[in-house]
Amino acid sequence: MVSSEQRRRQLARDKYERQMERRAAQVAARKRRNTILGASLAVVVLAGGGTLFATGAFDSDDKKKDDRTAQAAPSPDATEPTAATRKPVEGCGEPAPGAPNGKQWQAEPAMTVDAKASYAVTLDTNCGKVTLSLDAAKAPHTVNSFAFLAGEQYFDHTKCHRLTTDGIFVLQCGDPTASATAPGGTGGPGYKFADENLTGATYPAGTVAMANAGPGTNGSQFFLVYKDTQLSPNYTPFGKITGGLDVLQKIAAAGTLEGGTDGHPMADVTLNSVTAAKG
Repeated sequence: MVSSEQRRRQLARDKYERQMERRAAQVAARKRRNTILGASLAVVVLAGGGTLFATGAFDSDDKKKDDRTAQAAPSPDATEPTAATRKPVEGCGEPAPGAPNGKQWQAEPAMTVDAKASYAVTLDTNCGKVTLSLDAAKAPHTVNSFAFLAGEQYFDHTKCHRLTTDGIFVLQCGDPTASATAPGGTGGPGYKFADENLTGATYPAGTVAMANAGPGTNGSQFFLVYKDTQLSPNYTPFGKITGGLDVLQKIAAAGTLEGGTDGHPMADVTLNSVTAAKG
């Protein structure tokens, strides 16, 4: 017989999967809409000549934004809070001054990591340090991308924009477009790469895994599992938390800004800096 607790956890997992499927569909619809608009709206009549030409209205900032939307999730259908008040969280201070650099690349970086080595990562957050060990042997492309982005200071000053506290227990980070209050979950580095290490994948406490919007859509977003979580094996596990699990549990204990079980962390969690090194 299935217990009420097992049923509750199953419902939470089902809800989570539906949210991710819905977000992926929204991303695809947005890309189709912008393609249509780009072909129909940007037509200008040249003075005196009557010649028509396309201005390329969606070639620059909008195109970059559209590219970033491919790097979603798992991301919430969070709505901007209207009356939420951020409260102090013990151990969390003000984020270091600065803003994400928002760099973009057209293609996955060339492989430079040693596939036989592990890589040590330090997430220096405004709530304390979290250290990771990344497994290049099992997820070489994922570790290569993460180390590349860390070296480019891509993660520095970015928010950890999503916290889940019921059934699924993760803190999600790595979106340079996320703010402390506005919905995030769609930002990325401009490139995508394939899933890895999915066979038999599980997500116990201490797992580091990639967030995505469907198969082969990995970008920069990742999540940190602070309590045993059951998910379908769809998210590349590429490392383990080696220190600072208590920091994550403290952030989780403070709950979400919106007061629900899925939203922005009450703590304004910011990655002041992220470093990665072989060893």
